[in-house]
Amino acid sequence: AERVPPNQRAMFNALKTRSDALSARLAALPEKPPAIDWAHYKATVAKAGMVDEFQKKFSALKVPEPVDTQTAKIDAQEQEAAKSTAEYVQASKARIAQYEQQLQKLRSMIPFEQMTFEDLHEAFPETKLDKEKYPYWPHRPIADL
Repeated sequence: AERVPPNQRAMFNALKTRSDALSARLAALPEKPPAIDWAHYKATVAKAGMVDEFQKKFSALKVPEPVDTQTAKIDAQEQEAAKSTAEYVQASKARIAQYEQQLQKLRSMIPFEQMTFEDLHEAFPETKLDKEKYPYWPHRPIADL
């Protein structure tokens, strides 16, 4: 309920009330339906053979239960998701280790205020300009900018 946006809270409460009412009605029902008293109907119904015919048809009636075809697919998706999650966690741990190394490198550097250009180029080689290969500004290929 805490994730429901305020503008949808009334609809959510109505749905929850209805769902709880239906659940309570379903829970109040017995596990097996009460047995039909065919003898009472035979004595009460005037037309002969009608109750016997209904009893025979009722006994022959079989309500098919739906076959569960989705549980296997859902289990397969769950296993695949668990596998991909484990791979992601493993990759994340590797990235964390790499980032920890980079962080340690940055912490062990001398402060930027005290660096010379040589120190900067040594710590970050990508900042060094190749003035011999590219004598004109920006001293690197235009495609790399």
